[in-house]
Amino acid sequence: MTRLLFIGDIMGKPGRELVRRGLAAIVARHQIDLVIANGENAAAGFGITPDLAEELFAYGVHVLTGGNHTWDKKEIVPYLGEQSRLLRPANFPAGTPGRGRVVVRATNGVSVGVVNVMGRVFMTAIDDPFRVAVDEIDAIRGDARVILVDFHAEATSEKVAMGWHLDGRVAAVVGTHTHVPTADARVLPQGTAYVTDVGMTGPHDSVIGVDRHAILRRFLTGLPQRFEVATENPRLNAVAIAADEATGRAVSIERLSLSQQDVEDLASQAAPAR
Repeated sequence: MTRLLFIGDIMGKPGRELVRRGLAAIVARHQIDLVIANGENAAAGFGITPDLAEELFAYGVHVLTGGNHTWDKKEIVPYLGEQSRLLRPANFPAGTPGRGRVVVRATNGVSVGVVNVMGRVFMTAIDDPFRVAVDEIDAIRGDARVILVDFHAEATSEKVAMGWHLDGRVAAVVGTHTHVPTADARVLPQGTAYVTDVGMTGPHDSVIGVDRHAILRRFLTGLPQRFEVATENPRLNAVAIAADEATGRAVSIERLSLSQQDVEDLASQAAPAR
């Protein structure tokens, strides 16, 4: 059995700190073989930098996925061409820097494919994610039987449709982008683990990670506001997926929602005795 951990959108420093403090303990507790995380909000909520990507890799993340904020930091563009484990949505037009798929070897020796695509409903009008997802899966099928797809999308209906579209083709389809975890995690009939949105790893006493006072002023006045990452009540949202490497199908999916105290407790329990 191959066990995957997918961490929901890492929001700024509060999210990165949760990963720094808790990831090793979570990996040990759930016997995780490969860690994937959406990192497009890691740099103060808007994009990711090469340094922050390397920081997250150092914490134990094996693959980082992206979305509509992938391009927010200009210094990430050349890095996308150099670092195969940092993905951007595959359905951006041909010639866009970076790549939307990768095959990596999990700690148990199993090759795992990761595909990143982005939705079009209420988002940028890019290439068809349903067609591109299948093309990307087919491109790595010979190298990896266990495949996870991060579908970065706004509309619940589009995400659910993608889950059904890929049921039986991949081990997991996980939704990202809305920063609100959904309670519909399940294994679909043909063996694909699915959840509409994994949720956010970051400050939850906020408006999807941003200081709630600024957002409220924006709604109440209609005037522009400076958006800052909030700091209160950081939580780590993730899903743990068990997949049969012989069939490429999921056996289970478990939703994790850990408070800062939960993370601290796990880290303390995992720390070696002195």
